[in-house]
Amino acid sequence: MNKMLAEPRAITDIHKVSVIGLGYIGLPTAAIIASRGFSVLGVDVRQDIVDVIANGKIHIYEPDLDGLVQKVVSNGSLHVATAPSEADVFIIAVPTPISEDKAPILDMVFAATRTIAPVLKPGNLVIVESTSPVGTTEQVSELLAELRPDLALPTRDGPHDINVAYCPERVLPGRILNELVENARCIGGITPACAKRTQQFYKRFVLGSCLVTTARTAELVKLTENAYRDVNIAFANELSMIAEDLDVDVWDVIDLANRHPRVNILRPGPGVGGHCIAVDPWFIVSSDPARAKLIRTGREVNDSKAHHVLAKAEALLGEHPYAKVACLGLAFKANVDDLRESPALEIAKALADKHGDRIVIVEPYIRVLPDEFAGTGATLIGLSEALSICDLAIVLVDHDEFKLVTTGERRHLEVIDTRGIWRERR
Repeated sequence: MNKMLAEPRAITDIHKVSVIGLGYIGLPTAAIIASRGFSVLGVDVRQDIVDVIANGKIHIYEPDLDGLVQKVVSNGSLHVATAPSEADVFIIAVPTPISEDKAPILDMVFAATRTIAPVLKPGNLVIVESTSPVGTTEQVSELLAELRPDLALPTRDGPHDINVAYCPERVLPGRILNELVENARCIGGITPACAKRTQQFYKRFVLGSCLVTTARTAELVKLTENAYRDVNIAFANELSMIAEDLDVDVWDVIDLANRHPRVNILRPGPGVGGHCIAVDPWFIVSSDPARAKLIRTGREVNDSKAHHVLAKAEALLGEHPYAKVACLGLAFKANVDDLRESPALEIAKALADKHGDRIVIVEPYIRVLPDEFAGTGATLIGLSEALSICDLAIVLVDHDEFKLVTTGERRHLEVIDTRGIWRERR
């Protein structure tokens, strides 16, 4: 069995990188690393995704990603496949969803771990980027140890010749390429040597600070960042429902309250979506349900806001039984095509299921409606057409295109505006 390396090898011996999972994080990460002089193999189990990227195209929307992928594919620095091969660094960037009972599902992380195990060799670096409960990186290392007994995997103080670390992304859809490079990274190694080795690697393409800690700490840091945002959004969403009951304009309340030098209330909406904020807090709750009372309540408040908006929409449709209704937006946030965990999608789908062809959808970042709308009768149309044929509108996403609608263009509509973009400013 190889002895532990006294010091991490010089970063110049890292040439080949394999990124497992080519979704919203994996593909931009692979492209950025490929643009920095590494030979990158992007791996995804879906052949259709591999085929698209192999042709220099992308299957997701992210500003400037198409040009970068085309460049690194055409110059040969990014290749794609459905299975990994030998590399110096393996980055696991697969989804980590939750079950119906809000428990984390780590099947894809462990499946990715199994796929890289046969091609590992001494000196390799394995990095988990997938958002994960505390202890997952250690489980990955333990699984690799079971699958490859010929290799020494790290323990907290034992010798090892494979380095394993956790380094979560912290990027904003719409700014992923910039933030992958500019934002600080939290790097958690199972051992200090693992952390140092990983830090050296990330410094090759990250301008932000690369801060070293333990794997368990880094895992909780990622979950904490999103739980913090979720709880603060929950305050805004709960306030919006209270203000509505009291017949007060919540947007005025927030604008005026935020004039206080130590108050910064966030903007309410129809709920919270996206793979991170709508999911990650449940990982903390599942790890310590007795203690995570506020975090659980924040999640429940944000989930309930979508039900509240749906009830308001049903009441409005009941008052206008033959009117066409425009649902403006399906994405979980403005100016992206990401529909994961989107409350806008949940609300529009529920309305389409019940009201059929009365519902029209405006979502400028997609070309066809998701499969969930099949058979409902709902249609995807452009904004101008929706404004001309509809009497009711439900603003679910604050896309820039929607913000440009003038008062005259929407004067005839009865509106539920969950984003506050069509309110008349004082």
